[in-house]
Amino acid sequence: MCGRYATFGPVSLSREAKDVLDQLEIDIVSEINQRDDQFNIAPTQKALVVSRGEKGYEAKAFRWGLVPSWAKDLAIGSKMINARADSIVPAPKPSFRNAFKKRRCLVPASGYFEWKGEKGNKQPYFIHDPAGDLLMFAGLWEGWRASQDDPWTHTFTIITGEPGKVSGDIHDRQPVILPPDLWQVWVEGSPDEASATLVAVPEAELVYYPVTKAVGKPTNHGAELVEPIAL
Repeated sequence: MCGRYATFGPVSLSREAKDVLDQLEIDIVSEINQRDDQFNIAPTQKALVVSRGEKGYEAKAFRWGLVPSWAKDLAIGSKMINARADSIVPAPKPSFRNAFKKRRCLVPASGYFEWKGEKGNKQPYFIHDPAGDLLMFAGLWEGWRASQDDPWTHTFTIITGEPGKVSGDIHDRQPVILPPDLWQVWVEGSPDEASATLVAVPEAELVYYPVTKAVGKPTNHGAELVEPIAL
C-alpha cells in the first residue's frame, strides 16, 4: 500500500529521465518547481499527474483516490487510492477496467512513506531514490461528474506491486516505479503492452530513513516531515 507520498523541489533527474521527458515534450521540473512543495500528500488531496491529452503530454493536479465514472459520488475514492497490480493483470477488475484501457498516467514523486512496528507505535520511514532523483509511479486516472451540468473532477490511483529488497524491510507492497524507458509505453501502449510492463518492471533502487511521526497527520505539511531523525 502507498498511503502517503511527497513531491517537492528542487527536482533531480537522471540523464535518461531528462532525455525521455524531452522526447515527450514535457518540462516536469518546471511543473513541480512552480507549484507549492507537497511534503505530505494524503488521500483525497490534489497532486500532480502526468497524462496524455489531445495536445500531447500534460501535467495537472488530480484528486487522489480513483472515482469511476459510474460512481454515485466521490466517497468511493478514499477506498481506491491504490490499485494492486494483480487486480489489473491478467484481467482488470471492473473498477479499473476502463481506466487501464484508456487512461494510464504517471505520478511524479520525490519519495513515499511507509510505517513499520507494532500497532499504536509505528515508526514512519521516507523511501526514495538514493541519488534523490524523481520517481514515476504507474497510475490510472478517471473523470467523474455528478451530472452533465457539473464540472469534471479528475481522480487517480497509484498502482502497487511486490516490494523490492530494500522497501520490503518496511512493507509488503510498494508503488510500481517505472524506469524512464517504460514511461511512454505505460501511458500510450496497448493494454497488452501495459500489462507486460507491470509484469516485467525492473526493481527500483531505493533507500530509506526514519522521519517524524508528525507525518501521520494529514494537516501537517512542513519540510521537516521529510527530514531524517535519529531513533
